[in-house]
Amino acid sequence: MKFELSLKTNLFHLSALSLCFLMASGQLRAQNITIPIETKSNALVLQADDKKNLNTIYFGKKLSGAAEYEQIPSMYKQASEYSGVLSSPYTPSGSKSLMEPAISVSHADGNNSLDLRYVSHKVTKIDGDVSLTTVLLKDPVYDFEVTLYYKTYFKDDVVEQWSVIKHKEKGNVLLQKYASANLYLKAGDFWLNQYHGDWAKEMRPEETKITHGIKTLDTKLGTRANIFQPSVFMVSLDKPATEDEGTVLYGALEYSGNFRTDIELDYLDNLKIISGINNYASAYTLKPNEEFTTPAFLYTFSSTGKGNASRNMHNWARNYKILDGKGQRLTLLNNWEATYFDFNETKLFELLKDTKKLGVDMFLLDDGWFANKYPRNGDVAGLGDWEENKTKLPNGVASLVKEAQANGVKFGIWIEPEMVNPKSNLYEKHPDWVIKQPKREEHYFRNQLVLDLSNPKVQDFVFGVVNDLFTKNPDLAYIKWDCNAVIYNAYSATLGNQNHFYIEYMRGLYKVLERIRAKYPTVPMMLCSGGGGRVDYAALKYFTEFWPSDNTDPMERIFIQWEYSYFYPSITSSNHVTDWGKQPIKFRTDVAMMGKLGFDIVIKHLKDNDLKYVQDAVKTYNAIKPLIWQGDQYRLANPREGSVASMQYVNAEKTSGVIFNYLVNNRYDESSKFPIRLKGLDAAKKYSIKELNVYPGTNSSIDSSKSYSGEFLMTVGFNPNVNSGRTSVVLQIDEIK
Repeated sequence: MKFELSLKTNLFHLSALSLCFLMASGQLRAQNITIPIETKSNALVLQADDKKNLNTIYFGKKLSGAAEYEQIPSMYKQASEYSGVLSSPYTPSGSKSLMEPAISVSHADGNNSLDLRYVSHKVTKIDGDVSLTTVLLKDPVYDFEVTLYYKTYFKDDVVEQWSVIKHKEKGNVLLQKYASANLYLKAGDFWLNQYHGDWAKEMRPEETKITHGIKTLDTKLGTRANIFQPSVFMVSLDKPATEDEGTVLYGALEYSGNFRTDIELDYLDNLKIISGINNYASAYTLKPNEEFTTPAFLYTFSSTGKGNASRNMHNWARNYKILDGKGQRLTLLNNWEATYFDFNETKLFELLKDTKKLGVDMFLLDDGWFANKYPRNGDVAGLGDWEENKTKLPNGVASLVKEAQANGVKFGIWIEPEMVNPKSNLYEKHPDWVIKQPKREEHYFRNQLVLDLSNPKVQDFVFGVVNDLFTKNPDLAYIKWDCNAVIYNAYSATLGNQNHFYIEYMRGLYKVLERIRAKYPTVPMMLCSGGGGRVDYAALKYFTEFWPSDNTDPMERIFIQWEYSYFYPSITSSNHVTDWGKQPIKFRTDVAMMGKLGFDIVIKHLKDNDLKYVQDAVKTYNAIKPLIWQGDQYRLANPREGSVASMQYVNAEKTSGVIFNYLVNNRYDESSKFPIRLKGLDAAKKYSIKELNVYPGTNSSIDSSKSYSGEFLMTVGFNPNVNSGRTSVVLQIDEIK
């Protein structure tokens, strides 16, 4: 990480109490226990003093040795030990700290104080790149302990942090708050980049200077938690980070339910970031010897801007977190916008022929294929009744799978197994399976309610929806898993302690997904949720991709996909060509190619040249998709800052890449007036550039016979000639050998 001009603006604030001891007597320093937690570039350093108080003494660029870290505390001006500002890596409440706690408890005897002292630590090498540091903390009065876990991914400068809480008191302990991580930063100023949105308006950024007090990012929706406010964020130190400059921390909680992140700037200008499960309506009763494990908080730090931080996260995600991150994905044709709920077997057979004609891998059957007593002919009925509709599919899903195979393509299907329509056979048979208050009016989100996944019987039912499909159709190739409703009137008919509801719901969901992946480990699954309502790195352990937004207008998607790209690699982003928007088919297809390509259009409605274009584009995409999915991603021209958006992908060898360029401002005479500087190339190599996805009957203005040095392209740049007549330009760059 980047050092600031003075140590005062670089380092975390040492706890006032520890600092007092250190400055009073140099002899005490020998009694300190220092715990460096290091990655390739960065270090988080903890230190226990002679009284076993554990504090964060450093978070910054990795230094040359442990002795360097020992000198850091003496660089700080002494503060009053009664300031109430301590730098514990897991701040307890009711003791010495007066600031926002990471953990707050009520002991079995009713006492609300907690003091956590260092006991021991160990470092376990998992492999050449991954290490796990564990730090055990205990209360000296109560038999209560917290173990802090720091999992470091050395090469990618990524850390996952979580905690495990347990006790052996004579009675239950009430956990009032139970965060995953508690970070401390020190700088002259801080800037927060957060996101907000709604359906079709996902990932809208807001950047503001952090002022004194507490800023809380949270959700209380229960499910589809990210629809209004995603759990991802950035914090820049001293000034807003740009793509290639500035110091920035990316944070993300790996949790698919209610989250809470507190960002507190105290009166001594320390910034504290405390993140974990939202404790809203969720005080947790912890039994003796029971372990409570928090979800992981993920972070990476970059001293060279946002681009480096996002590439760190992309590499980490592909290598360690997302399902089959280094593998393949299926291109597809979806029937939703071609038919909506109005289809039958004959119509689908025709669409299967179109799938082959288009050249993609798979046909995806969307909503509307199920339910008989209350047929699924709209979104008001049938959800929960997962038998094939006999009118639409008299021969069942099996006939579609067979027909797909006859056409040389695969077959996938849509489900929403966590939800139920009140107008359904399931609701009538099992009203106790539904999340709703027994004495209150039902509230619907998209005419549906949520099933109670804290109930083991419901878990079995949801697993059975998936299992039955594969049992009856072993060649089924893909699942699109939707999740459209939030939780109103949270209540479980079978759960004794309603304070545990939100936590037990998420545990139930993860149990179901674990069972599915244990039996069907490789089947691709899309995480839909009406857009990015549930995307996070806990969910992506089970899903190969996610649906960024139901808004598929390609102009809107440029902005939405751009913001998601800071945190998620392109291989996870499902992008479909649809009839949304007024842009030509070329523009729509080019935008969708910046991730996992799919189509949701009526092939027979395409003009001849449009059809030829998309057929050729699919072939081109198949050739360059390894670059898009696995290459290093560089954002070249921000659509929020100019008339042109430009995104580049480059392979690790720096021998080949692809650049997507779009006109995002249609006002008169807007164009790429100046060269766009490329990134990530080898300055000494020579490169050629040619245009891909040229529309039939048109000629490219790019001279592919010319050569350019990497130095030239990164210093001067290259003009893709984007203008009102060329609104979308895709370029391939290759080394000349």
